[in-house]
Amino acid sequence: MAAYDKADIERRMAGAVESLKHDLAGLRTGRASVNLLDPVTVEVYGAHMPLNQVATVSAPEPRMLSVQVWDKTNVGPADKAIRSAGLGLNPIVDGQTLRLPIPDLTEERRKELAKLASQYAEKARIAVRNVRRDANDSLKTDEKKGVFGEDDRKRLETEVQKLTDATVADIDAATAAKEKEILNK
Repeated sequence: MAAYDKADIERRMAGAVESLKHDLAGLRTGRASVNLLDPVTVEVYGAHMPLNQVATVSAPEPRMLSVQVWDKTNVGPADKAIRSAGLGLNPIVDGQTLRLPIPDLTEERRKELAKLASQYAEKARIAVRNVRRDANDSLKTDEKKGVFGEDDRKRLETEVQKLTDATVADIDAATAAKEKEILNK
């Protein structure tokens, strides 16, 4: 079995799930999460840098984020970056610290976020199906090369399908949990 690498297939499918979990972590649920500011980039020193490379982000209270900017010349750019990130957050500047009260989510915004979670999940499912397709194509190629017979190919395709089903179940579970968190808060 030359080209069939179960560990590689599992790794690529797990990568899709990890990517989804990272995307979901950035969705706001009404509770303060330091991951909420992951997508924010600040223009400092003539370059765009992730916020967590110019400041320390913490959640001192359930409904408050605190951003401790290391260099006081970067407070303004950090404030501007957070305001323009489309997260609906308005920082309160307090010296080198930005306090970000987390406002309540409207019902409409909750539904938008739940829909976005579903879109992230579909993107992850597509990635998993692409891994499955690649694996099955390589199995057919190996069968044609005579690496193994039709029975082995079918058995391995069944194994790939089981991995796919398990991974899609993980994606669905992670998404359902996030949607519940968004809609019930």
